[in-house]
Amino acid sequence: MLRFAPRSRLLGRLRAPLDPAEVRRTERWLASARVFLAITALVTSWIAPLEGAHSRWFYWLLIGYIVHGVTVMLLLRYRRQSTPAFRVLVHAFDVIWPSLLSLFVAGEQGPIFLLFVFVITAAAYRWGLWETLVTALSAVLLVWLEAVILHGGGAAALGSLSQRWGLPPPGFALSALGPHRLLLSAISLLILGLLLGYLAEQQKTLRAERAMIARVLGAIRVEEGLTGAFQGIMEEVVNMYGARRILCAWQETNSYRVFLSEVQASGAEVSRLQWLEVPPEARSAYLEASPADACFVARSKAGLDLVALDSTGAVVKNVAAGYFDRMAGLQDFHSAIVLSYQVGTEWSGRIFVFDPRLTGDPVEELRFLQEFLRQIGPAVSNVYLLHRLRQRAGATERARFARELHDGAIQSLIGVELQLDVLRRQNPSDTTPVNTELGRIQGLLREEVLKLRQLMQELKSFEVDGARLPAFLADTVERFQRETGISARFLTDLTRVDLPRRVCGEVARIAQEALVNIRKHSGAHQVLVRLGARNGSVHLVVEDDGRGFPFSGHLSQVDLSDSGKAPGVIQERVRLIEGELAIESTPGQGARIEVRVPLARASSHG
Repeated sequence: MLRFAPRSRLLGRLRAPLDPAEVRRTERWLASARVFLAITALVTSWIAPLEGAHSRWFYWLLIGYIVHGVTVMLLLRYRRQSTPAFRVLVHAFDVIWPSLLSLFVAGEQGPIFLLFVFVITAAAYRWGLWETLVTALSAVLLVWLEAVILHGGGAAALGSLSQRWGLPPPGFALSALGPHRLLLSAISLLILGLLLGYLAEQQKTLRAERAMIARVLGAIRVEEGLTGAFQGIMEEVVNMYGARRILCAWQETNSYRVFLSEVQASGAEVSRLQWLEVPPEARSAYLEASPADACFVARSKAGLDLVALDSTGAVVKNVAAGYFDRMAGLQDFHSAIVLSYQVGTEWSGRIFVFDPRLTGDPVEELRFLQEFLRQIGPAVSNVYLLHRLRQRAGATERARFARELHDGAIQSLIGVELQLDVLRRQNPSDTTPVNTELGRIQGLLREEVLKLRQLMQELKSFEVDGARLPAFLADTVERFQRETGISARFLTDLTRVDLPRRVCGEVARIAQEALVNIRKHSGAHQVLVRLGARNGSVHLVVEDDGRGFPFSGHLSQVDLSDSGKAPGVIQERVRLIEGELAIESTPGQGARIEVRVPLARASSHG
């Protein structure tokens, strides 16, 4: 069984600090209530005197209490702030006044008991459980001490002293200060203090939680992006629970990749967020499906002790520990909190808090963290959506620029190139340097037009899914042939490809980059692009009859990574989709690039 120290949940988090203005308003409310209760007690006792409350001393004390309350009100009105020492002093007098007044009341204490209720409520309102219990205990001890003094000869001494000074007799209600009545009053005050203190502690717990959530929400900045949002959230969790390390694994809904971010704590220092690569074989250890939405797991001699909740906060029984056994093989921890989260419809993932210092019931802590993630989820989702909106706005602007480029600079360059061609054709047999230089300039213009067209295509934002990929590659190859004059063909027997949208986009970009490299460097006359599917994989093949690469033979992806002979852009895009790249080259005769994307891997994470 799990054992935890019976301490307040708030000891494990940051308390919500009170603003000085809020403290001042609270003290003003209490001061108004103090004066109102004191005047009410005076009027009530005057109209319907309590049993034994006939002593002038009783009314003098009530008037003194009213003067005390008015003085506090004036001080709070003209003082700029309420210091802790001032509040403690006022609270001490609030305990003393009703304790003195209770000495003169023999029957039901009525309004006097309400003064005790007020001071206990004030302690709960100002502080919390323990301060409220201390206040109730102080009032009980003070009344008992007064009773002991009066029964021990103090009443007779004060009576003699009053007679000597010409004052009326005190008229203490000694019958009400017997052990039986004092015991009942003490029990009532202590129970009242426990109840009000408990309620105040729960209210302050909720207030601290809301303040902490508001602080995290206020720290999320759109300009800092998702990295800044995750950094702030993970730092807050580290500070709350004193965790040693936090991992956040997440995956976009329409993506196949799993991302892992990490924050480590060393003393009071929290490291910057780092992004880590997740090997394919370790993905299931982070994002495996589970009926538990939140878990707390701790190692023990018997194995792993587990507390799990579903998405509604209900305790889940008999959750298999195999998932955590695999996690223990990947991460070193003594205890861990595992939380699932969903950011809109775009992301899902888990947060792993390693070696947290829990100071309360783990079930309540897990429920709080579930609520914490539900509250900040929309804010993170808004950051993501705004980021996407900015991307789309940028894509729209790039498309506008591409249109301007096509209708402006490219058309002008084509016009100049045509004029040069007309000048050269006027004297086709002329071999003068001028005609040769015109031919060279015409070739440069044609090359610049091709580069601008390539730039225009890169600026355009395109959405390619599995149904559009074959047609898109066919159009790309046809445009390549039309613009370069190189014979090019595209072959495929597929009408659609079972790959996620993002993977299809990367495959299209790889084909474009391969054709650009052929145009620039190969000197090829014929190009063949093939798209097919076999053995559970999608294959893209681009081959030409040009110069080839500066090596001979067949190199796999591992060989290309070690030698650095693969085109950098193509190699990076293949890595992003976790495909496999192979290049076959015969210098002087051509080259063949093959990209293989496993369908099972892409679909399981797409």
